[in-house]
Amino acid sequence: MADARTAIETLDWRLRVFDIYAETRRLAAGPGTGIGAHVPSPAVEAHTFWRGARDELFGSHPQTPLLPEDRDGFAGLPVADYDPAWRFEVELVAPTEPARFDFETGTDGVVPFELVGRAEVPGVGSLDVWRLQSYGGGLFIPVRDALAGHPGGTYGGGRYLLDTIKGAFLGEGEAPGSLVLDFNFAYNPSCAYDPAWACPLAPAGNRVAPEIPVGELYH
Repeated sequence: MADARTAIETLDWRLRVFDIYAETRRLAAGPGTGIGAHVPSPAVEAHTFWRGARDELFGSHPQTPLLPEDRDGFAGLPVADYDPAWRFEVELVAPTEPARFDFETGTDGVVPFELVGRAEVPGVGSLDVWRLQSYGGGLFIPVRDALAGHPGGTYGGGRYLLDTIKGAFLGEGEAPGSLVLDFNFAYNPSCAYDPAWACPLAPAGNRVAPEIPVGELYH
């Protein structure tokens, strides 16, 4: 029964993450609220909601990746304030040659990834766009920047921009076939909190030279 309970709790975690991103996309597409010069933009509202919802989830859910010693006194994940300069709508370009990588999870076996495109992000660089070839599919875009592994910077293994199989998706851009890549929503994989987790990290085509000071940081 313990295994069944864990499976149900994991399902609930996944459903709640999907709900968080659905509401985030809804807010980001809206007109914003408030009065006068301090009306928050839709993106800021969406980001504020996303931060609060994830803090609540991490702080209270039985399947949180936080270690027991990190749950006591938990006051929220370290996320930088929203900066609109780090939001992009990018069209994907075809890869110059086929590529794939296999990730050994230890629990779910080998998860294969296929390169399906490349995103050219102004001021950031090129990011490979991967598709899970296992059941369920999904797009996956990790990113590792120059702050990775530095004190007060970002997680050393890189962060995730999109992982659609788990609901982390900010929507399509206005141009057909484009994606919203907003680095303010970059988040740490579960292995950043608990080394017992196995997480695919950013391969060479997802490592960029600039510092990206927004999104979830790493203390």
